Amino acid sequence: MFATFMIDQLDALTLARIQFAFVISWHIVFPAFSIGLASFLTVLELRWLKTGEPVYAEVYKHWVKIFAVVFGMGVVSGVVMSYQFGTNWAVFSDKAGNVLGPLLAYEVLTAFFLEASFLGIMLFGWGRVSKRMHVIATAIVAVGTLISGFWILAANSFMQTPQGFMVGADGLLYPTNWLEIIFNPSFPYRYAHMMTAAFLTTAFVIGGIGAYYLQSKKHIEHRKHGRVMLGMAMVMAIFVAPAQVIIGDEHGLNTLEHQPAKVAAMEGIWENERGAALRLFAIPDQKNQTNKYEVKIPYVSGLILTHSLDKEVKGLKNWAPEDQPVVIIVFWAFRIMVAIGLLMIIVGLFSLYKYFKKQQFNPESKWFHRLWMFMTPMGFIALLAGWFVTETGRQPWTVYGVIRTAESMSPVAAQQVATTLIGFIVLYVFVFGAGSFYILRLIAKGPQPYENPADDNFYEHSITEGQGRTLSGDSNASENMEKNSADDLDKPANDKDDGGLR
Repeated sequence: MFATFMIDQLDALTLARIQFAFVISWHIVFPAFSIGLASFLTVLELRWLKTGEPVYAEVYKHWVKIFAVVFGMGVVSGVVMSYQFGTNWAVFSDKAGNVLGPLLAYEVLTAFFLEASFLGIMLFGWGRVSKRMHVIATAIVAVGTLISGFWILAANSFMQTPQGFMVGADGLLYPTNWLEIIFNPSFPYRYAHMMTAAFLTTAFVIGGIGAYYLQSKKHIEHRKHGRVMLGMAMVMAIFVAPAQVIIGDEHGLNTLEHQPAKVAAMEGIWENERGAALRLFAIPDQKNQTNKYEVKIPYVSGLILTHSLDKEVKGLKNWAPEDQPVVIIVFWAFRIMVAIGLLMIIVGLFSLYKYFKKQQFNPESKWFHRLWMFMTPMGFIALLAGWFVTETGRQPWTVYGVIRTAESMSPVAAQQVATTLIGFIVLYVFVFGAGSFYILRLIAKGPQPYENPADDNFYEHSITEGQGRTLSGDSNASENMEKNSADDLDKPANDKDDGGLR
């Protein structure tokens, strides 16, 4: 029934775009969350090593389980996304593969191998390697997530602001300068904006859950953990949220220079305007190339975009209707993202006030904690809204100004795309719904006590002295060990001389 409706009402291209949007929307939240979580876990473990306070180890052990689930779901959803390049977008893969293929391969050869090598130590090495080795492994995984973001954002930024290539006689893109391809005009701004968004998204999730522990009567024993979580999240809200506004402003100026049609859609500007107004509310009517029910403030958009009251901002009518993005999606997604960003700053200011009043962890600060709990999912919403602005605003191009989306699709029928889309919806709801449910179960359970640090002694895996002598080729191990009692033979070897690196 649903498949029949989609086939009747939508063509194969639209269905393929919806399918990719659905898959990438699921995918992007997991890498973003894992980027922020990995760095958060690194700071937690460093704090534990410095202070020796068990609360940091308890919070670490709690969140590393969630990190494992999030990381796994990110990998699984990413594999599915890459397959779509061959199924629904084979023409795009053929044309742009010479450029984008190596960039994605570099991510595997650097970030993925780095993460895969040390993720096992991070997840299963507690008590089996030294404390120093374990925190190094956690830090390396965190660096790996940032490197992964580097290559993915380099590839996507090339699609937004392509350079360093040539179009061959066969219509394929060929690289001419890899540094220009990687460090294309929008890459530095987009990378900084995305990584900061990942940190803020994670911070508000952690802070919201910390606030929940401080308020919940079921989690009285977890209030000390809530203080750690909320305290660290407050630092991000106070300092990083305002920084994101500055980064976003620079990114907007860069977009105005290289993708002016996207900016015009973001602002809902149809005619060229000097001192362009900020439209707080409007319903863009793309068919008639106008807005309905506008509520606007004069000069504000012009001031933000051009840092001037009289410079001109190009309107959408400078481009043919077929060269314009879907304005209503870009317009409203941008406002959702900005509104949440401003709300994050307000929460940061409120947090600063509570900090100076020494009330940030007081259970009586109910409205403060409820505000943080309300903000828990907001980072994800802002993240998705931002990506809708980026990707929908690039349309009708896959590689801006070079390859059109309509020219990028595989020769597949609408029925085929609709069938796989339904399959993805059912499978994703089941698989990722189960993963999300498990994460919620972990959160509901809360951090577990770290009662006996000796239980995590990394020497536990060591062999006995007698076993060591035998393995090293000592044929007279028994005679050489006669001075020791039988009980001593079963004790772990004394590894103090290895510097704790074992």
